[in-house]
Amino acid sequence: MASTTHGNKAAAGPVPDNAATKTADYFDERLGIYGAAKKNLRKVFPDHWSFMLGEIALYSFIIILLTGVWLTLFFKPSMTEVVYDGSYVPLQGIHMSEAYASTLDISFDIRGGLAIRQIHHWAALIFVASLFVHMFRIFFTGAFRKPREMNWLFGFILLVLAMVNGFTGYSLPDDLLSGTGLRIAEGVVLAIPLVGTYLQFFLFGGQFPGHDIVPRLFTIHVLLVPAIMVGLLTVHLILVFYHKHTQFPGAGKTEKNVVGLPLLPVYTAKAGGFFFIVFGITALLGGLVQINPIWSYGPYNPGQITAGSQPDWYIGFLEGSLRIMPNWETNLWGHTISWNVLIPSLVVPGVMFTFIAAYPWLEAWVTGDKREHHLLDRPRNVPVRTGLGAAWIAMYLVLWIGGGNDIIATHFHLSINAITWTMRVLFFVAPVLAFVVARRVAMALQRRDRDKVLHGRETGIIKKLPHGEFIEVHEPLDAEKRFFLTAHEQPAAAELPPAVDENGVARKLKPGEKLRVRLSRWYFAEPIEKPTAAEYEEITSGHGHH
Repeated sequence: MASTTHGNKAAAGPVPDNAATKTADYFDERLGIYGAAKKNLRKVFPDHWSFMLGEIALYSFIIILLTGVWLTLFFKPSMTEVVYDGSYVPLQGIHMSEAYASTLDISFDIRGGLAIRQIHHWAALIFVASLFVHMFRIFFTGAFRKPREMNWLFGFILLVLAMVNGFTGYSLPDDLLSGTGLRIAEGVVLAIPLVGTYLQFFLFGGQFPGHDIVPRLFTIHVLLVPAIMVGLLTVHLILVFYHKHTQFPGAGKTEKNVVGLPLLPVYTAKAGGFFFIVFGITALLGGLVQINPIWSYGPYNPGQITAGSQPDWYIGFLEGSLRIMPNWETNLWGHTISWNVLIPSLVVPGVMFTFIAAYPWLEAWVTGDKREHHLLDRPRNVPVRTGLGAAWIAMYLVLWIGGGNDIIATHFHLSINAITWTMRVLFFVAPVLAFVVARRVAMALQRRDRDKVLHGRETGIIKKLPHGEFIEVHEPLDAEKRFFLTAHEQPAAAELPPAVDENGVARKLKPGEKLRVRLSRWYFAEPIEKPTAAEYEEITSGHGHH
C-alpha cells in the first residue's frame, strides 16, 4: 500500500543533452508540462473494486465516441424518400427514407458496418447502466457530501443527457420501432398544457412525422449533446483530481490523506488494461449478440406499429409509467388536459430525478452536517439513506417491469389488466416495503458488527465444557478489523433550541426549523451504539472469547 506522500526524490543524475531532451524542454518552456506532470502523475488513488464502476462508464463513452465518428461517415440523416436497391433482398423495391436505407447499407454493404453499429449500441447500453450503478455506489456510500455536491450534480446531468442521447440515437434509423418511440414522444410533447402544440410544431417542423425530425435529431445526437457531455465529463474528472478521491475507512486512513497507489505507473497501467477488457467485452457483444435488427421492423409508416415493441432498457421506466397510468382526462374551456400522459411522462420522472439531483443538499439540511467528508460510509451505517435509495430503485423497477406488461402477459399467459393493476398497487407499496426492509437489514448488520467486535468471529468449532455445556468457539478479531467496524461516526439528531434565550427573550426560529428537527429525529432514530473500549475490555477480560 503506497503512502500518501510522493516519496523521497532520487538522486539527480546528469541530464542527457539529446534530441528528446531538447524537444521536451521546448514544449515545457511553452506549456509548463514538467510542473503539471510532477504534481499530478504521482497523485495517489485509493484501490477498491467499486471505484471501477465509474471507469466502465468512462471507457464505454470513449467506445461510443470512436464508433459514432465512424458511423457518421456513412449515415445519411435525410427523410427524403428513396427506393431501396441494396443487398438485403426482402426489402428491395420498398419505398423508405434515406436514413433507413443508409442504415441498411451500413449493416449489409459496408465491411464491418454491422459490427460497428452493434458495438456502438451495446456501448451505449453499458454506458447508461454503468452510470446508474456508479451513482448508486456514490449515493449509498455518501460520496456526494461536501465538497462533492456539484460533482454529483454534474454526474446526474451526464446520466440524463446519456438517456436523452440514447433515445435520439436509436430514433435515427427511421425504422418502424424507433418511429413508434418518436410517436410516443410527440404525444408527450402535445400533452404539455398551453405550449404543447407549439413545441410539437417546433420540434417536428410541422405535422408528425414531417421531414425535419431525423436531421434535427442527428444534429442533437452527434453534435450538441456529445459536446455538452464531453465538457461535463472533463469538469467531473478535474473535480475528482481537485477534491482527491474518497476512500473507505481503515487503518491509516483519515479525512486528511489518501492511501493508495500513484497514478503513474501503477494506476495508469491498471486503467489501461481495464479499458481493453471493457472494449473487448463490448466488441464481443457487438460481434456475437444481435441488437436492434432494423431490417426485421421495416421502414417507418405512421399507419403501422410493431407488436410487442419495447424501447432500450433505460427508457423502459417511462414506457411503464405511461402504461400503468389510468386514463384520466379533463376538459376545461374547450381544451383537453391529458393527465394520463402528462403525469406519467413528465411529473413522475420529474419528481423521481429531481429528488436524486437535490439529495445532497436535502441530507445536509436534515442532518445539519456542513463538514467536509473524504471517508466513505458503509451503507449499513446510514440506514435511512440506504432505505431511501432502495425505495427509489424499487419504484424505478416497478415502472420498468410495467413497461413490459404485454410481453409478460403473452409469455406467461396472464391477464394484462391484472398485471397493470398489480403494477399500479406496487408503485405505491413496493418503495415503502423496500425502505422498511433495507433499513431493518442495515440495522441488523450493524448489530452483527457490534457482536463481532465484542465476541469475535464464529469459527464453526463446537466445544464441550466440563459441565456438559456445548459452545461455539469464537475467534477474536484483529485490531485492524475492529477499527474498520467501529470507525463510523454516530451523529445525534438535531434538537430545538430553548424557547427563550439567555436574556429571557422569546427565541425566533428559522423558517422550517421545526420540520428539520422532526426529519432529523426520524433520520437518526434507533441508533445502534458502537461498542466502547470499556465494553470490549470487560468482555475479553471477564469472560474471554469462547
